[in-house]
Amino acid sequence: MDELARQLAELAGNSPVQLLNDPFPEPIGIRLYLKRDDLLHPLVSGNKWRKLKYNLLEAQKQNLNTLLTFGGAYSNHLYATAAAGQVFGFKTIGIVRGDELATSARNPTLAFCESCGMTLYFVSRAEYRQKNDPDFQADLINRFGPCYVIPEGGTNELAICGTTEIIPELIAQLSRIPDYVCCPVGTGGTVAGLARSAPKETVVLGFVVLKGLDLAKLEPEPIEAGRAHARLRQVDYPFGGYAKTTPELIAFIQAFERKTGVKLEQIYTGKMLYGIYDLARQGYFPNDATVVAVHTGGLQGRSKELDVD
Repeated sequence: MDELARQLAELAGNSPVQLLNDPFPEPIGIRLYLKRDDLLHPLVSGNKWRKLKYNLLEAQKQNLNTLLTFGGAYSNHLYATAAAGQVFGFKTIGIVRGDELATSARNPTLAFCESCGMTLYFVSRAEYRQKNDPDFQADLINRFGPCYVIPEGGTNELAICGTTEIIPELIAQLSRIPDYVCCPVGTGGTVAGLARSAPKETVVLGFVVLKGLDLAKLEPEPIEAGRAHARLRQVDYPFGGYAKTTPELIAFIQAFERKTGVKLEQIYTGKMLYGIYDLARQGYFPNDATVVAVHTGGLQGRSKELDVD
């Protein structure tokens, strides 16, 4: 086993499952567990580590030591890719949406990326919409040299291979098959992997955090690639749209953190946990159901507003 494979293998399965006793503002009749993928690695954590794992191995197999990927100014994926490059010895290039940002002060996410050695290349929003176009990607490779290209959000077939490993891990940890496994949905790579690997007894719930997103219409069809059975369901908790929030959501996250000591962020995991709470109040889950929520990390996107209580 070479050094990269050894390092990645050591991280596999290092995500604990935590029983949350009475985590919500009122008692709910389910057994709720949290799959703590936020603890997989101090920098490359959560579902981003899962998505990058096999892509890093493939880049090495192709003898490419530079990763090129795409994201917005607050992208968890850019953050994780930059960290992975530093940890595992890859050069990294981030194509950032918004050419006006090139001359602006760096926000914490972009500053971290640069501190890890990532080269940031800012493009207009019109150019950014071409991110999946082969000619656009070829122009980038001509500019930067040979690169291993990873799509925005990190979702591709190899990413889904990484996220299929979540459910087998948690079944081994619980010594039982969960009734429900829940995760927030952005680009769909994590929920696709869950759907692919879930036993038929398990319902996979994708908590959509983007307004108007339809799992069936995601490109490049990651959900269809992972639809192992019909027990994949979409529930929508966007709170106004991607990265938007409300006072109700902020108050819920603060109350959850006081009770459990587990940090959340308001873009993905906070919305998912609120959704589980809301569905449970409505009687969506059978009494005493075993429900596992996947904590997908991304705490660098945590709002300062959450620390004011």
